[in-house]
Amino acid sequence: MPHRILFVCTGNICRSPTAEGVARRLAEKLGLDETFEFDSAATHGYHVGDTPDPRTVAAAAKRGYELAHLRARRVTEFDFIRFDHVIAMGRDHLDWLQRACPPLYHDKLALLLQFSERCEDDEVPDPYYGGIDGFERVLDLVEDAVQRLLLRLSSR
Repeated sequence: MPHRILFVCTGNICRSPTAEGVARRLAEKLGLDETFEFDSAATHGYHVGDTPDPRTVAAAAKRGYELAHLRARRVTEFDFIRFDHVIAMGRDHLDWLQRACPPLYHDKLALLLQFSERCEDDEVPDPYYGGIDGFERVLDLVEDAVQRLLLRLSSR
């Protein structure tokens, strides 16, 4: 059985689709694409059905990640059952997930940056209202944390 991982942010158009795209590509590069399944979702329904933000797509494409095919969706109750790991981009997302998640599945919830050894922050910052540098920063943080997450889970 593959490890099923869901990445979650507010609108599912910046941070969580970035994490999904990075995870897919890194798993492939590490020869672990059969070991994992990935998806991403939002805590809020602001952008359901939309593609990721064009700045997210452009920044990711520069590094070889394809995100344009992804579509935003909202977290459902079934996600807590289906996924083995529900990974929040920030504390607000984790708080929301803890309220929405049945207690039986709380052990599946985590912050992405808890897997990073290079970052002192525990939140992936929201780049939406800033410039392109914010999207690059998100990629830097996500690449590090996702690689460490995949390596940790694949060694189990």
